[in-house]
Amino acid sequence: MSFDNVRGRSTPGRPSRTPQVSGTPSVVGQLRPRADGTIPFSVEFNPPRDEAAEARLWRAAREFERMHPAFVSMTYGAGGSTRDRTARITGQLARETTLLTVAHLTAVGHSVSELRSIIGSYADAGIRNMLVLRGDPPGEPLGEWTKHPEGVEYAEELVRMVCGLGDFHVGVASFPQGHHRSPDLDHDTRYLVSKLRAGAEYSITQMFFDVDHYLRLRDRVAACDAEQGAKPIIPELMPITSLRTVQRAEELSGRALPAGVMQRLERAAGDDPEANRSAVRAAGIEIATEIGQRLIDEGAPCLHFITLNFAKATTEVLTNLGYTVTATAVSA
Repeated sequence: MSFDNVRGRSTPGRPSRTPQVSGTPSVVGQLRPRADGTIPFSVEFNPPRDEAAEARLWRAAREFERMHPAFVSMTYGAGGSTRDRTARITGQLARETTLLTVAHLTAVGHSVSELRSIIGSYADAGIRNMLVLRGDPPGEPLGEWTKHPEGVEYAEELVRMVCGLGDFHVGVASFPQGHHRSPDLDHDTRYLVSKLRAGAEYSITQMFFDVDHYLRLRDRVAACDAEQGAKPIIPELMPITSLRTVQRAEELSGRALPAGVMQRLERAAGDDPEANRSAVRAAGIEIATEIGQRLIDEGAPCLHFITLNFAKATTEVLTNLGYTVTATAVSA
């Protein structure tokens, strides 16, 4: 089956097809200079686990809405604990705000029929932009990945599925230091190129703290396939606001922070990280600003921020980089 391009409903009996370019708003279509001359920025939200966390997410979303990001993305609630809430809020972001909303879609724990149903649900909610990922094992991101008996093995298969079901715009993940399951960087690069050839229009990197890794990724993709190398590779940043955030960053990326970055944060923390939290936060904002500025200088198409559902740190980095920020960020 495929999904009707106007209504977004599944149509039994209609053969799957690869969609043609249409007027559906897309991430790539948003990657143009802003009115203040800066490059676009975008933000990532995480699934809230309870009503209080959901309220915090909505405060951040409304703050960012006034700053006009190119798009926002919502990560996927793996393992079942937040899936229903994730799908509902993602749909609300698309319907009730002016934000171009990107839904994450992973193969973890899903059969092909379930994946088709999820894609159809997003289409019904008016969501036509998806970040397609194989995903990590629930509860153990760096653990062994196990394919669902009736699911798909690789993200490339999921890209082809989404592209074949209707008028969707698809992005994928890329890994400046290589995916932790890849045997080497050449293998990792070929796998990224295969996802792009399957229909992905851009990629968003895993977070990093050394811009050289991002630049070498761009070089590798261009050398492997010049056509695919012309597609945007959007760098992902996360402002460090506490030493606890460092642990979170390492869990999300599967990589230790560079020694120089850790030394700056540890110097700020001194003998009492709790008492010196403001100094650690200031160092983290400074580091993110430096990374952002170099990425801008090196021609990055967009800056994508992991927000952890707060607006303030990202707003401070954007202000430091010369963005015109019209909102007053009230969250921490």
